[in-house]
Amino acid sequence: MDERGEDRLKRDIGFAGSAFLSFNGIVGAGIFALPGVLYAQFGAFSPWLFPLFGLLILLVALPIARLAALFPRSGGPVAYTATFGPLVSFQTGWLYYVARVTALAANANVFAIYAATLWEPLGTAVGRAATILALCGALTFVNIVGVRRAVRTLDGLTLLKATPLVGFALWGLVVSLDSLPALGPLPPLSGIEAAALLVLYAFIGFENSVVPAGETADPGRTIPRALITTIIATAFLYFVVQLAYVSVMPASEQADAPLVAFATRLAGPVGGLLITAAALASVAGNLAGSLTSTPRVTFALANQGLLPRWFGSVSRRFQTPANSVLFMGLLGLVLALTGSFVWLAVVSTLARLFVYAASIAALPGAERRAGRPGGIGTFLPIAAALLVCLWAALQSEWPAWRMLAILAMTGTLLYALARFRRR
Repeated sequence: MDERGEDRLKRDIGFAGSAFLSFNGIVGAGIFALPGVLYAQFGAFSPWLFPLFGLLILLVALPIARLAALFPRSGGPVAYTATFGPLVSFQTGWLYYVARVTALAANANVFAIYAATLWEPLGTAVGRAATILALCGALTFVNIVGVRRAVRTLDGLTLLKATPLVGFALWGLVVSLDSLPALGPLPPLSGIEAAALLVLYAFIGFENSVVPAGETADPGRTIPRALITTIIATAFLYFVVQLAYVSVMPASEQADAPLVAFATRLAGPVGGLLITAAALASVAGNLAGSLTSTPRVTFALANQGLLPRWFGSVSRRFQTPANSVLFMGLLGLVLALTGSFVWLAVVSTLARLFVYAASIAALPGAERRAGRPGGIGTFLPIAAALLVCLWAALQSEWPAWRMLAILAMTGTLLYALARFRRR
């Protein structure tokens, strides 16, 4: 596994694969927990939060889609922010990587919890560890042996999680067609701000498709189309699921697994079993997408000389960044088994907003270098996207900012160490 350089990677990701990367980055465990929380807080208005926040995240995604069209190589935010110098590029990649590997560890635990509802022995300490080990091991192996296999795995998991969600949502709307709730009163701005990070988190992960650009066919066209299409489709899916939930479930009922309760009300225990299986597929798809996308960050950092060259190694046999994939799989496994990742999860959304803002700020320079002088059509979308990131970040509490600062300082120390070793 000692071949290096992006030219060794195979461009096996097409439009569907790119779209499924974004979709699985967005849709994880959140949609299976959010409906009850939002219904309790916002009532009949809750379905409309998804198109509203989908529009806000679309404002952020449009400049990133333009960046993706200008950067046909892997790395995503790492490549975009290289124009600001190696330190900013490293910090952006570092914070993005921390956010993704922490989410992977958290979702692996969610997967183990859902799996234990299907078979009680998996709820023991040994059963939980075995479930997490099997899940991380299988997905790491699939991503090492070829990006085409990884994308095919994503295809299957996407169908497994989307089909029951769509089916039960449509069923719920049909059986309650005569009693669909009217649009509830618009909640106060303070209420929407309180739920901002919660709802935005449901859309975080759309950037999954931009990171493996070096393995995407015609990335300049494929990634922007896939990214925008996926955000619109996901906002619509969330809207339909939430509307069906509000139509079927009594407002007084609060369940730990709201969609399982929703499906059970519609189809009995079989419905609950199907949604549980969909939740497992959803979390597995989120993890699979993360292991396909995120290791390309350490791969890109190694290619820029910001990490040891070991991370930039490409497998001769499989033509994948196998070392970076293996490292993330092992790190995610350790964090998931020890639970030491919990405190990092608090800053996941805030770290991602910083990554988005840093990437978007790099767009004017990237367009100038590409011979596309910026005008009002460039700066208005950038200003809107940065304002959304700033507004969302300001909803975070001080402990999240403190943790983000600690992570940034840790990244700075790692960067200084890497430069010292190179010298």
